[in-house]
Amino acid sequence: MTLGVGDRAPDFTLEGSPAGKYSLAGSIGSPIVLAFYPEDHSPVCSIQLRAYSEGMEEFSRLNALVWGISPQDVASHADFAKTNRINFPLLSDPDRDVGGTYGILGPLGFYRRSIFVINRTGIITYCHRTTAGLSYKATDTLLEAVRDAEANV
Repeated sequence: MTLGVGDRAPDFTLEGSPAGKYSLAGSIGSPIVLAFYPEDHSPVCSIQLRAYSEGMEEFSRLNALVWGISPQDVASHADFAKTNRINFPLLSDPDRDVGGTYGILGPLGFYRRSIFVINRTGIITYCHRTTAGLSYKATDTLLEAVRDAEANV
């Protein structure tokens, strides 16, 4: 079964940068944007996550959390965040368990660039999975998805 709009978001806890454990269940009460991305330091991922960082003031106004998730380790995430001035947590899914649960793995187990917006009650209200990794959803699209998620709670 593939997760989609209207489904309860599966819980997970992952290590991340800034250092700590990040739990979906522990963050319910705020809208959450999960930005699954293939790899730290790749050109498209760098552009995508910098763009989301530039929108963090708007996400914060909506009380929304933004988490990037990829298979690289926490040290790689910390370096990537510092190098690219990414100002939201980057979570490490080295075994790709969370990626598998959310249905974003490609045929060879690689992460597909994907977005999920989860409303404050834990329901997925927006999801987009890419099949080709060279494009990403714009910050304005995600902000609108968060507004819609909260308007329909």
